[in-house]
Amino acid sequence: MSQPQPDPAARRTAWHEGLERLRAAATTEPGRLRIIGAVLAALLVVFGAVTAWQVSDRSAAADAVVGHSQPLSADAADIYRSLADADTAAAGGFLAGGQEPRTVRQRYEKDISLASQLLVKAAANADPTDPAGRQIARLNEQLPVYTGLVESARVNNRQGLPLGGAYLRYASDRMREELLPAARALYETETGRLGSDYGDAKALPWAAFATGVAALGALGWAQRRNYLRTHRVLNHGLLASTAAATVLLLWLAVGHGLARAGMTDSYEHGARSLQVLNEARIAALQARGDESLTLVARGAVLTPQGSDAYEASYGAGMRKLVGGDGAFAGGPARGSLLDRARSLADGTAGGEPVASAIENVRQWQQRHHDARALDDNGYYERALPKVIGERSSTGESFDRVDTGLRQALAHEQREFRRSADDGRGALAGLAAGAVVLAVLGAAGAALGIGRRLSEYR
Repeated sequence: MSQPQPDPAARRTAWHEGLERLRAAATTEPGRLRIIGAVLAALLVVFGAVTAWQVSDRSAAADAVVGHSQPLSADAADIYRSLADADTAAAGGFLAGGQEPRTVRQRYEKDISLASQLLVKAAANADPTDPAGRQIARLNEQLPVYTGLVESARVNNRQGLPLGGAYLRYASDRMREELLPAARALYETETGRLGSDYGDAKALPWAAFATGVAALGALGWAQRRNYLRTHRVLNHGLLASTAAATVLLLWLAVGHGLARAGMTDSYEHGARSLQVLNEARIAALQARGDESLTLVARGAVLTPQGSDAYEASYGAGMRKLVGGDGAFAGGPARGSLLDRARSLADGTAGGEPVASAIENVRQWQQRHHDARALDDNGYYERALPKVIGERSSTGESFDRVDTGLRQALAHEQREFRRSADDGRGALAGLAAGAVVLAVLGAAGAALGIGRRLSEYR
């Protein structure tokens, strides 16, 4: 047996009846006061909720900058540097002949070990399907191939076989064509993620500001209406509600302003400088590797124009570092990596290591010029110690450049962390405070309107 269906007309009647009751209530002062109280309380609760939500989002983004994206970007840069330095060490060890210096061997092994450890760490924080995960998989696949080729080069070199040089050149080609591009792509991906997190952390909480202004405007209108009808200047409940909303809005403005300033400072005087210093250190490492491979290849690898490919690549690296034609007398060219690093350096502690690196690049170039002149004139045995010797060699100059850049990186990392911690610290407690102040404000509005309603009983 079918159930009787409700009459649509009856439903419309009930709906219209509810509207009529609401309209009737709004025509009386107590009804209007109840509606005003409900609206004020709702606005204050929404203000608190939106503020807590947006502040929590920005606080989480600031935490991600400090604890996730910047460390991962730094790790990606370290992977690149370790791989480039390993290639440089392998070439330097090969030039030393069958008796490879122990320090060079240890440097190579340390670089490969560090790159492997950082790849494991990066893999634990990456999705295998995203761009970073794919580059990590590519690096993990190619690194054993590279180390195997280097070992083959060493074995042949110890036996005095010319095939060792071919193995080393092939290993270096794998490094430059497979490993370093993958490491570069990983670094760019993580740096892009860092920029995105910075944008999220610094974004203005427009919704919170808008609801806060709306709540204060409604409270001001309600108090003015109360004054016009009762000639009473103050309503303690509405006054307390206004005070709570004002405190929250000011706290939001000041807290987010300080947080934004701190995050901006950490980027301008930390993250940006770190990126330029990383680029400069990588360019120096690649130039040093090219310099060593020039002697390994002995002119066997040429550019399409017929010049030595590794010497040309060395020149390109120096142009990145100092600009112009890769040589400078008065200082690095404007816009070059070392010029940008110098301009971004923070104070004396940050500027002195960069100045030292600039001076040692100048010395490195002069020594390189002398070594190339000897080698080009057929004095290979005399040129070799000027490249890999312990004293007065290009290797000594490169080590000093690398030390200066490493010291500058350590300083800028500390500056980044200090400013970023100041920025995210400015938001501490604001989300919880927003909820508390919103509840207090809503309660004050309810009590203030309730006080007026009691006069009609």
